[in-house]
Amino acid sequence: MTDAADMTPAAPVAAPSAPLRDRLAAGLKRRHARENRFRWYGRLAIIAALAFLALLMGRIVSQGYTAFYIHTAAVAVHLDPAKVDRGYPAGSNFEQMAAEQMLARWGETDDAAGTKAKALRSLFSSELKFRAAEMVTRQPGLIGETVPVTAPLSDDADLYLKGKISRDVPSDQRRLSDQQLNWLDRMQADGLVASRFNSALFLNGDSTEPELAGVLGAVVGSALMLLVTALIAIPLGVGAAIYLEEFSPRNRISELIEVNINNLAAVPSIVYGLLGLALFINWMHLPRASPLVGGLVLALMALPTLIIATRSSLKAVPPSIREAALAMGASRTQAVFGHVLPLAMPGVMTGAIISMAHALGETAPLLLIGMISFVPGVPAAIDQPAGALPSLIYIWENASERAFHERTAAAIMVLLAFMILMNAAAIILRRRFERRW
Repeated sequence: MTDAADMTPAAPVAAPSAPLRDRLAAGLKRRHARENRFRWYGRLAIIAALAFLALLMGRIVSQGYTAFYIHTAAVAVHLDPAKVDRGYPAGSNFEQMAAEQMLARWGETDDAAGTKAKALRSLFSSELKFRAAEMVTRQPGLIGETVPVTAPLSDDADLYLKGKISRDVPSDQRRLSDQQLNWLDRMQADGLVASRFNSALFLNGDSTEPELAGVLGAVVGSALMLLVTALIAIPLGVGAAIYLEEFSPRNRISELIEVNINNLAAVPSIVYGLLGLALFINWMHLPRASPLVGGLVLALMALPTLIIATRSSLKAVPPSIREAALAMGASRTQAVFGHVLPLAMPGVMTGAIISMAHALGETAPLLLIGMISFVPGVPAAIDQPAGALPSLIYIWENASERAFHERTAAAIMVLLAFMILMNAAAIILRRRFERRW
């Protein structure tokens, strides 16, 4: 039977007094106000970050998009047999011939020193000489004929046609005289000048002439350097992470190693450059400014990040996977490499790609191992002198020619494209293979 005392109805809860209700309402209002302010702080932070990013990208694109096209001139050159060196055509002064003949066609007379011809010749790139010499070398019978030669204009002439050199600027403050600007306008009016895609930017190596400079050598150098970095850092980093996370005994030595790995991840990159200079160049005497040394330095820099990312991926695998494998009779090694590591592989691959993308954008270590020297060709091996995209950007930005500045922005865009592709690959791999526990 139910006790009669249990049937007694509960006493009603007294309603809060008016002052208490007012205090509760005021406190609730303040809390909601703080939450709203926090939301707006977050939104403003995101807006500010996007604004700065848009400003940066807008500045880079506005300065660099003009480097993706170039102006060329189609010049009719009479290959005078008296002035063409049959034995060594490249030694012939084809630019001077083109300038003199163009002045004659325009009906302009030159002085005895050839001042006008020299000024007009400076509007053409030296590529005109090499293209004319190549035509003569292939077909010696062209000597004595008038042939059309298409070649890029000089960097200053190209900048004028792109609108980056103005007539309003006093002549003593620009590198082109009023007469040279008049010649360019006349060439453009006669249909001798055309604008086309600047394929040399992607097919040429570095050059002292901006209109002929390209990023191919730096791209190949960066690729070789990343290949060395990946071959060294990924096996060592993943192996070290597996041992530390799955096999290493938990003692003071392992704790000291973990602390040092975390500290190395925060060491400035220039310190790794000093280490590479002392260890790989001064002590081991490896080739200076080579992708081999650059890859070794970047591998040392990428190892801590890769180890930390791999260990985090291994920790994310539930312990039940290990326990189930061990319960079925698998050894510790079989459980790790047969069950745990495959499940952690998406995170491992993501960490590897992100560490490689980070290494691709590093500049300070490359400066210290000599990868800021002028390398005009394209490297064919990892022990040959080479450039890299970050160091090429540094070199071009510090060049005196104004045309290099637009190519600097174009090289930055190429570097950003590679980094975006690598980070996108990491995101795709993670979403494709990631498992949620």
